Amino acid sequence: MIEWITNSFAALQDRVFETAILPLVYATGLGGYAEQAFDWTEIFLIGAIEILLLAIFLGALEKWRPLESHTNSGEKKIDVIYTLINRLGLVPLAIFLLLLPLVDGLDGWMRMQNIIPPKLEDALPFLHDSPFLSFVFYLVILDFVAYWLHRGQHQINVWWALHSLHHSQQQMTFWSDNRNHLVDVVVIDIAFALVALLIGVAPAQFVTLVVAGRVVESLSHANLRVSFGRIGEYLLVSPRFHRVHHAIGLGHEGRSRGCNFAVLFPIWDVLFRTANFENVYPATGVRDQLEGRDYGGGFWAQQVLGVKRMGEALQSPRL
Repeated sequence: MIEWITNSFAALQDRVFETAILPLVYATGLGGYAEQAFDWTEIFLIGAIEILLLAIFLGALEKWRPLESHTNSGEKKIDVIYTLINRLGLVPLAIFLLLLPLVDGLDGWMRMQNIIPPKLEDALPFLHDSPFLSFVFYLVILDFVAYWLHRGQHQINVWWALHSLHHSQQQMTFWSDNRNHLVDVVVIDIAFALVALLIGVAPAQFVTLVVAGRVVESLSHANLRVSFGRIGEYLLVSPRFHRVHHAIGLGHEGRSRGCNFAVLFPIWDVLFRTANFENVYPATGVRDQLEGRDYGGGFWAQQVLGVKRMGEALQSPRL
């Protein structure tokens, strides 16, 4: 089955590249970049298939068991734009591939100096024999990193000035996962890609890790009255668990400047005492929205206002 999927995808990539992308590359005088264009075709197709499947399955779930009735379709359309930008380019993968030659060059230089950079599979040789265990180990490590990056987004004022855009959505759907300021996206994805490269994640494996993470994140933002039960809530971030993170006040105030920071596995919130397992489905948004603060009614307005908030944060001790 897996081999059939892989072969089918390769055939689709070849067809799209030869019939649509390659003629465009040569028509624009960029024939020297044909190899890179072929790689980007793969990135685009992975994102397109991912969006299609999410729209079909999570869209159906939201219609079946919605938490709330949405009245502002314009907000959802903006989130769709963010999703297309992030998923069709698969930004983390793009940054990973751009950084790969730099990291390989640094690795080669260090080896010439008799400095052997440690890799996870070198430290744990049994991972070489089990692709599944290797995938799980990398997923857990990267999720641990994602937890602390997420806490940084809330606790560093300048960073929160950008990340607060993500929390400004008051009518959440599975599209809301990608509502992030572009500067915030680049910072997070560079950090994420660097860690992945430094611990030895292969490009093909990184694709799978990114897609797996994105699927869970889309589900956790969905407009669903769903929890995973007494045990399941501790195993995987659910829509209920993550909605508490987006709650007005709960999600960005208090000692930890928020709660439920975990992206995939709630265990990090449990270990570092930031978990909130209340069985509630609170209203979402940022506190200052209730006081009239504008986060922008369109994509570009949101980007501009994010930079302005960042400037304000640089000039004051608190946002």
